Amino acid sequence: MPPVIHPFNPGRRAMLAGGLAAGGLWSIGQSARAASPDGLPQPPSVVSNPPRQWGTDAPVTPLPDPDILVLDPSFGNLAYANASLKLAWRGGGWLEGPAWCSEGRFLLLSDTIRAVQYRYLWENGAVSLFRSPSYHSNGNIFDNEGRLVSCEHGLRRVVRWEHDGSCRVLADRYNGAPLNSPNDLAVHPDGSIWFTDPGYGDTIVEGHPDAPGNPANREGVERWNLDGEVMTEFGGSRRQEDHVFRIDPATGEVKAVLTEKQLPDPNGIAFSPDGRIVYVISDGPGPGQDGHGGDGRIHAADVAGSEVRNLRPFADMMLNGHAMVPDGMRTDIFGNLWCGANGPLGLCGVVVYNPHGHMIGRIRLPRGVSNLTFGGPKRDVVFMCAGDTLFTLQVNTQGAAPS
Repeated sequence: MPPVIHPFNPGRRAMLAGGLAAGGLWSIGQSARAASPDGLPQPPSVVSNPPRQWGTDAPVTPLPDPDILVLDPSFGNLAYANASLKLAWRGGGWLEGPAWCSEGRFLLLSDTIRAVQYRYLWENGAVSLFRSPSYHSNGNIFDNEGRLVSCEHGLRRVVRWEHDGSCRVLADRYNGAPLNSPNDLAVHPDGSIWFTDPGYGDTIVEGHPDAPGNPANREGVERWNLDGEVMTEFGGSRRQEDHVFRIDPATGEVKAVLTEKQLPDPNGIAFSPDGRIVYVISDGPGPGQDGHGGDGRIHAADVAGSEVRNLRPFADMMLNGHAMVPDGMRTDIFGNLWCGANGPLGLCGVVVYNPHGHMIGRIRLPRGVSNLTFGGPKRDVVFMCAGDTLFTLQVNTQGAAPS
């Protein structure tokens, strides 16, 4: 989500900015260079002094990269010691929804603020405009048949782009009411599309607010555009409860698999490689919500056809005494969960959990990560969206397809 502090939700938005306030992207540091047990200085990192620099003109990074942190020996098998973190591109507004197109060999990115999508080419790292407008799209994924499925905040819907170029609306209403702002999605091995529908996109910046008098537009002064018309068509109704939905691959039925009472403010979603477990993040309150919202944890549930059972906490996102804010996540082929973590500088970036919920590794970045995915011809590169910037890391594992 963009780092915009909404009057009804200052806490979550401020946290998503991660370490930005500590000094900027290109030159970031807050503490003296640490010393190893033998008294020798350690290589510079994002919290060292002098600070780590990013970009093509930056000094050569020591290997192994000091910002790839092994917390458990098992992560050493996943991290590639000869690879370092790279700043692949900077120039977006707020990047989200990275999705790898295997056939086209490109990474698709959403820019939720500018309401466009970008294409990052594998061969040369060139970035070009892919779709405009994208109606403030957020989460994206390529389904089991290689078709792009996107969550659109602006039109409050989930759409699929067919092979002939046509657009099919998969979901835009539930129980007769418009959706809130579909956020993230995942494809199950059976072909069903699962997506979360919190209210984080109910803002002018990321989509559009509610109709006048409703939670995300209580004073009725926010408008969809500058033409003087209040946005009531295109799904501009009042906010309904947050849900996690499943779209049936055969019938197209949109079914709520988790309610707001079971899991409030659902955000990122992912499946285990075999599809037997679904992981869902419960985050803070969205625009217009009263109360504390979700619990800031990753939850897991067993998948039984079109139902979920045994919903349970999976990871509390605590790191060095800080409650990190999770966002997007993906699994690798071994069932490890890679999750974007937002919080203080030095802690934010990506955290990695094994299938038992034990944190085994970290990728330390100068700002929090909104979402990530695996890509490249072998699906062995982690692409991480962090504000207006895309970071990459070569790893010794692969993403569980589709990614």
